[in-house]
Amino acid sequence: MKKLLSYSVVLFVLTIILLLIIPMPAAIVDVAIILNMSLSLMILVITMTIREPLEFAIFPSLLLVTTLFRLGINVSTTRNILTNSGSSGQIIKAFGDFILQGNVVVGLIIYLIIVLMQFLVITKGAERVSEVAARFTLDAMPGKQMAIDADLNSGLIDEQQAKVRREKIQREADFYGSMDGATKIVKGDSVMSLITTGINLVGGIIIGMVQGSGTLGEVAVTYSIATVGDGLVGQIPSLLISTATGMIVTRAVAEGSLNEDISKQFTAQPTAIMISGVVIGVLSVIPGMPVLQLLIVSVGLIGGGYYLSRRIKEEPSMAAVGFASGAGPEAPLEDIPGEAGGETLRQVSEEEYYKDVNNVYNLLTVEPIEMEFGYSLIPLVDESVGGKLINRIVIFRRQYAQDMGFVIPSIRLRDSSALNTNQYCIKIKGEEVAKGELLVDYYLALDPENPEKEIDGIETIEPAYGIPSRWIRPEDREMAEIYGYTVIDPLSVLVTHLSEVVKQHAHELLTRQEIIHLVENTKKTSPELIEEAFPNFINYSLFQKILTSLLKEGVPIKDLETIIETALESISETGLPLKDVDGLIEHIRTALKRTITRLYCEDGSMKVLTLDSELERTMVSCLSKGERGYYLALNPDVLQSLINQITVQLKKFNSLSQNPVILTSQVMRVHFYRLIDQFYPNVRVLSFNEIANNIQIQSIGSLTLENPERRGA
Repeated sequence: MKKLLSYSVVLFVLTIILLLIIPMPAAIVDVAIILNMSLSLMILVITMTIREPLEFAIFPSLLLVTTLFRLGINVSTTRNILTNSGSSGQIIKAFGDFILQGNVVVGLIIYLIIVLMQFLVITKGAERVSEVAARFTLDAMPGKQMAIDADLNSGLIDEQQAKVRREKIQREADFYGSMDGATKIVKGDSVMSLITTGINLVGGIIIGMVQGSGTLGEVAVTYSIATVGDGLVGQIPSLLISTATGMIVTRAVAEGSLNEDISKQFTAQPTAIMISGVVIGVLSVIPGMPVLQLLIVSVGLIGGGYYLSRRIKEEPSMAAVGFASGAGPEAPLEDIPGEAGGETLRQVSEEEYYKDVNNVYNLLTVEPIEMEFGYSLIPLVDESVGGKLINRIVIFRRQYAQDMGFVIPSIRLRDSSALNTNQYCIKIKGEEVAKGELLVDYYLALDPENPEKEIDGIETIEPAYGIPSRWIRPEDREMAEIYGYTVIDPLSVLVTHLSEVVKQHAHELLTRQEIIHLVENTKKTSPELIEEAFPNFINYSLFQKILTSLLKEGVPIKDLETIIETALESISETGLPLKDVDGLIEHIRTALKRTITRLYCEDGSMKVLTLDSELERTMVSCLSKGERGYYLALNPDVLQSLINQITVQLKKFNSLSQNPVILTSQVMRVHFYRLIDQFYPNVRVLSFNEIANNIQIQSIGSLTLENPERRGA
């Protein structure tokens, strides 16, 4: 029996096919008409009483089934009207007599008004509402995806809730793809009703006259009653379904099969079933209606709805779980004790949620890295519409970990109404550190030094490196490359900017927890080294200072064993005091010279700027000792002259693929780096001890101590 019920929808559709093929007795057709009205009433009531769209998500498929059912009834009634001298059951005759009231012309006019109202007002309106709602909902999908990510990042929902909401949005997209066609079904049903009405009236009169059933007036009255009655029993359910279509156009589609969803969702609405049964029972008071059939269906619906309502009340736990699963972040869920000592879930307001001081602490979390986007940039992020940003970030994180030995923390992506539609910003620990603007439908062309010809575009500045460039149309891409421009897609521009910002601020992202994680990971391969070094000689605070200093200057920390061994050797064997962190770091940098050389070496040579001996002696004499060690205190005029010279000399690196490098002695390296870092954060300062012996050093410029008298002249 249970298996038979699971195929109830299949059997129902097969029955509809029988209505199209096999002639049905008038009594059975009356039952089909009553069931059609009952089903339409239930659908309409459900669409008006449901709270969540997914409670009745099978509507598009159900719309097709009910339309096919009505067409099957129309075929059966038309066959009976034309073959039985205008007789097709008591319901059709009762409706025809009730509308005509003895006047064929007035009755037909009233019927046509009802049909045209259904066709021009309800059906056409529902179709238009469906199209507009679908368009706006699909346009809003990227924003909904970003809102889910924002709620997840802020802690308002967890991963499971985010997954459920993403699946819901995806099902909505599938729903609107089918709903646009489903509204056309309702429109076609109305057109077919007009056609069958004309066939019944004209064909019936012709058949009646040929068969000699009476005079023209008698035949017209007979077939007018049958035609109007048949049209009404088809149009009234169609009118109800059309109204329900206009109410359900924003609903999402279901997850399970049609059989499962119909069984579950109909049985979850006992009130709608009982109301439909009451309405069907009221129809029995209309003169000429088949009272027995109406009362049987009415009692069955009312009894079935009452039974379902009693069963739902006996399973409160299931209802509680179903309610909780639909709660969103705007209405937090709170655990409260149940009557039997268990726990249940209830929905609480935002104000009530934050009355608990522990929930307020959730707002204090600061994300290591955040990216905020304007509305137009959401397609770059939203994976459901082909956005590839997340994939590119994953690739960058993996590559950076391989190159630098540091795993970048999770990057929170969210939309922002405070930004212009084409803008984005990057935040480190809650504060904005970089900002840019992208044109999604364009390409960025970097200006070459001597272009063969200028190409039309919107002038701008490349956000990562500050290179003059312009936004060009996709059709101009090939021509721009021919002219010597470097053309980059918007996503690559965004990822490049993000990667440069992360590299620049990597030392800020290296937390104490990550230090412990790195040490524990190294312990797997070198347990003796870690046990000897930590915490007897090196504590985590000192080790964090060492690694952050290396990362700040772009030195990879991947070779942790060498770093720890060098630090341990410098402290234990050379007696280097722990307070001299700078000296300790210089020893470590020397041990990592092959790694450092590889970063700035090209074809076995390294192009550098050097300091002349007089300038270096002057800087050594300007070293002063403070509470935190030595620092460089240059004369302001000398400092200004040095900055001007660096500005000029750095232009020589523009045509090179190598980063700018200034070469100094080991004594002056850290002090000179701190001096120019505030002016040129991307310039690397190396000492001679940090360059491998097999590398050829090529000086392309020199920084000198200018003669004050000549400068004054």
